[in-house]
Amino acid sequence: MKITARASGGFSGRTEQVELDTGDHADGQAIEALLARLDFFGAPAAACPVGADIRRWEITADDGRRCRTLVLAEDGAPSFAHWQALLEHLRGQS
Repeated sequence: MKITARASGGFSGRTEQVELDTGDHADGQAIEALLARLDFFGAPAAACPVGADIRRWEITADDGRRCRTLVLAEDGAPSFAHWQALLEHLRGQS
């Protein structure tokens, strides 16, 4: 599975980008299992709050059969909490 994650916005305005192929990564199966637990391909799209100070992530996962992009706001809201583990894992890959 190929995963691309891009972050922008926030107070610093700093951008981040992570690209990885789970087939070539030591933690590939764990990353795929996490995406399955999060129901990445079936999760409803969330509304992103407006504000330049809110960091946004655009995460695309392509498993060869399905390709989906979700946009998440790293705003600390309860609805974001379950995605935090994925972002922490991806940040550790950069």
